[in-house]
Amino acid sequence: MANERVLLIEDDPSIVAGLELNLSLEGYEVVTATDGETGLAIIEKQQPDLVLLDIMLPKVNGLEVLRRLRQRDQDLPVLVLTARGEEADKVLGLGLGADDYISKPFSLSELRARINAALRRQRVSAAGKAVPAFGDVEVDFDRHIVTRAGTPVQMTAREFGVLAYFLRNPERVITREMLLEAVWKLEFVSKRTIDNFIVRLRSKLEPDPDHPRYILTVRGVGYRFDPSGANGS
Repeated sequence: MANERVLLIEDDPSIVAGLELNLSLEGYEVVTATDGETGLAIIEKQQPDLVLLDIMLPKVNGLEVLRRLRQRDQDLPVLVLTARGEEADKVLGLGLGADDYISKPFSLSELRARINAALRRQRVSAAGKAVPAFGDVEVDFDRHIVTRAGTPVQMTAREFGVLAYFLRNPERVITREMLLEAVWKLEFVSKRTIDNFIVRLRSKLEPDPDHPRYILTVRGVGYRFDPSGANGS
């Protein structure tokens, strides 16, 4: 299981250095941004599991980051970092959809506890929203097994990675760039390679690959996974 990814959006270098080190030692993958604009871009591209968000940020302040984030993602856990005594920031942050807040200066043990609690809630929520099956296809994430009408489907690790990304992002428009970032990481491949993977997935999983019901093309943009199969061609 991959390490959970924490995005820290904070412009104080000493806080960034300390938290990056300590959270990495706790087993988290830590990504950092020192301004709100960069933080929003990272959220879009790297899809963190949790965001630690300072209020006082250059370019785009923390409350505006939170407002924009919640317009497109209601579920991503966000912990707001506030200066001690800034009660208005805490109230505004919670009102805009923050999951929790912690006042500076804070202890690492308290922060770890807050992070663990937020991620635990997210895991329970995600499990309830999982899409383990669509049509006659069932997916076992833990064992990396895919079956169709009870028969195992042979899939490469990359094909499974693309399918898993779709399953975890149902009804969302997925660009080729998003798939490249999520599945191929830093390896360079062409957009045509992505399209070929989609063709192979459809041939293995769609009742009629030439007229897909589940893995749909969004022309000029990318793809969209519809677990209901109701809007296929």
